[in-house]
Amino acid sequence: MSLRRGRGQGRAAAAIAARNAPQRRWPARLARAAAALAIVLASVWGGLFLAYLPHTGTLVRYASALLWLAMGGAALWGLRHPREYRVLPWIFAVACAGLVFGWSQLLPEQNRDWADDVAQPLQPQVDGHLVTLHNVRNFAWRSDSDYTPRWETRQYDLDRLVSADLALSYWMGPAIAHTLVSFGFDDGRRVVFSLEIRRERGESFSALAGFFRNFEQAMIAADERDILAVRSNVRGEDVYLYRLNIPRAQLRQLFMGYVARAQQLQRTPKFYNTATSNCTTIVFELVRKFEPQLPLDYRLLLSGYLPSYVYAQHGFVPGYALATLQARGRIGERARQAGTGADFSQRIREGIPGEEPSGVPR
Repeated sequence: MSLRRGRGQGRAAAAIAARNAPQRRWPARLARAAAALAIVLASVWGGLFLAYLPHTGTLVRYASALLWLAMGGAALWGLRHPREYRVLPWIFAVACAGLVFGWSQLLPEQNRDWADDVAQPLQPQVDGHLVTLHNVRNFAWRSDSDYTPRWETRQYDLDRLVSADLALSYWMGPAIAHTLVSFGFDDGRRVVFSLEIRRERGESFSALAGFFRNFEQAMIAADERDILAVRSNVRGEDVYLYRLNIPRAQLRQLFMGYVARAQQLQRTPKFYNTATSNCTTIVFELVRKFEPQLPLDYRLLLSGYLPSYVYAQHGFVPGYALATLQARGRIGERARQAGTGADFSQRIREGIPGEEPSGVPR
């Protein structure tokens, strides 16, 4: 009788253990799933980093990227077959540490063979309400490869600063645009600030490469007949101009924010980043200094949709629908008709809400 009871208790214990086994395996399964996800993400990031490794030959970059992906695949295989290949994920983890170290050793530089249009760094000097900008770009563009370089020194009186216009230049579909800010003074003079990549000679922009420390930042201050006309008249980009609704005190802060960034880049070069440090995020950063409640939004990344974000934040002149601001702010045809005449800035603003008649810029 006792023997039967013992066998029954053994079978009951085995049944309970069998029911609890899946519960005990769940933590291990979750850990393996998390490890697999980490390996996949590291494989993708590392593969792209190696594929866009700066100052490295194409064959070396692509071969390195393929080898890295193979190592990631081997690590996943080892994760799935831990008894035989347990060491493979650990080898990949060590390789990841080495790759991150290599990433950290990529440093931005000041001295390279820069493309002509970003060759001269903006050098501001501030003396009270007077700001002198050395290396203001005022190229005469005939085509993207045919131009006359001109770098000028100009002085601006912040007490005469009266306006700021947001310019968006669409060059890659409706979602992506280059963002610029043009500041106007009561004598009709204007200067445009634009954070751009500092291209090396022969180098071209790649949005993907911009995630992987391929480009330094360049702060450009330029004449509108250069930086807006080259986009609308030479490159055929679709350019829009919107008057910003900013009080004069905050206009000064915004202007000086660009000046401060240019001074920082003089002292310490920085990398451009497609997502976190670009022509649009700098505007957001500078405006947020006097509008701290400004929310983050996907349109800061998809900069082509930035006008709807600014409109929702009441950042444009009031009293107009967004569609009206967009229709009147499209300057391409007016820019082509104006050419590079002395009245270029006046003519491109004809009909733009918030624009008042003013003098002719020099």
